[in-house]
Amino acid sequence: MSLASPMYLAAIPSPSTAVWHLGPIPLRAYALCILAGIVVACWVTERRLRQRGVAPGAVLDIALWAVPAGIIGARIYHVITSPEKYFGIGGDPIKVFFIHEGGLGIWGAVAGGAVGAWFAARQLGIPFVVVADALAPGLPLAQAIGRLGNWFNNELVGGRTDLPWGLEIHRMVGGQAVLDEAGRPILEEGLYHPTFAYEALWNVGVAALVFFLDRKLRLGRGRAFALYVMGYTAGRFWIEMMRTDEANTILGVRLNVWTAALVFLGALLYFLRVRGPREYLIPIGVPTATAPEATSDVSQLDLSARRAGAEPAAPEGYRVVSEEQFRHWRSTGEAPPEAVAGDAGTGIAGDPASRDGVAADSGDAEPAGELADGDAVESSPGRPADRDS
Repeated sequence: MSLASPMYLAAIPSPSTAVWHLGPIPLRAYALCILAGIVVACWVTERRLRQRGVAPGAVLDIALWAVPAGIIGARIYHVITSPEKYFGIGGDPIKVFFIHEGGLGIWGAVAGGAVGAWFAARQLGIPFVVVADALAPGLPLAQAIGRLGNWFNNELVGGRTDLPWGLEIHRMVGGQAVLDEAGRPILEEGLYHPTFAYEALWNVGVAALVFFLDRKLRLGRGRAFALYVMGYTAGRFWIEMMRTDEANTILGVRLNVWTAALVFLGALLYFLRVRGPREYLIPIGVPTATAPEATSDVSQLDLSARRAGAEPAAPEGYRVVSEEQFRHWRSTGEAPPEAVAGDAGTGIAGDPASRDGVAADSGDAEPAGELADGDAVESSPGRPADRDS
């Protein structure tokens, strides 16, 4: 170690402060980055859910379950994979609850968040695969923003490098850089690979890949989410091998490398085996006008309840329909006839006759017509009234 680093032609500086204090309240850069990522993921997911027919505000109901469950899952994964920090000789079990000191695993976050999202989607009557596919491009964007917290923390770097994008890192204690006698932040010797930045850039690429392939192929049945998982784990595999921070290993290989490989294979198998068109939803139990105008941009909802001072009705659930039926409903307000045994392309979310809340379809054939991903849904005839959220 040295108090000064040698001169390089170019280098990426690191912040010398990762925690600010608002009176007695600490504001941690890592937590702020995580929160910013959650906001972006919710915004993207909300737009994509509405494009598929889900009522406005549903993503907030889902996030109320998915975010806490994801944090709990992330902590559980970290504790399970690094038990020596909390149990046994030198361990302190109470620190299992000290999340502010760091220690969250992305694998546990996704698993825990999925459980929370599944529970919320079930309460709302939305097929879980629709939620997963809507989230698919937003989740890697959230991860990319969250990785900026590692930059503030001067952590998760790779080995030494002389590349122009090599990273300077400070000797940090308690979220602050250690100062020398002259009051200057102490830099560790040399430059390091910014592996957190590699992962952030990779995740932005994964988000773009999922968005454009989903737009082109019109993926359904959870395949857009499987595509995200494959893209993320492929990058995590090689980036993880560059990291030099402490980690448990199996056969000399970091545990997260094994995890990335296994999860990638599982997602690939799912993507190849599962088939079917994209699911669209029509709300159940929301009154609509009897004769909507197909060319009107004004919502044709029955607003008598709102005029009477009552809260607008939320959907009781959703019917799964084909894209062609959804387009017809949007333009006319006329819902397709109820599905009967043997019908393809329609169903009721959560109906036992429909696998995973999605009605059976006729294979890979896409329905006629195309619904642009940028189309707005909320002002369409027959849409449910906006709920306060």
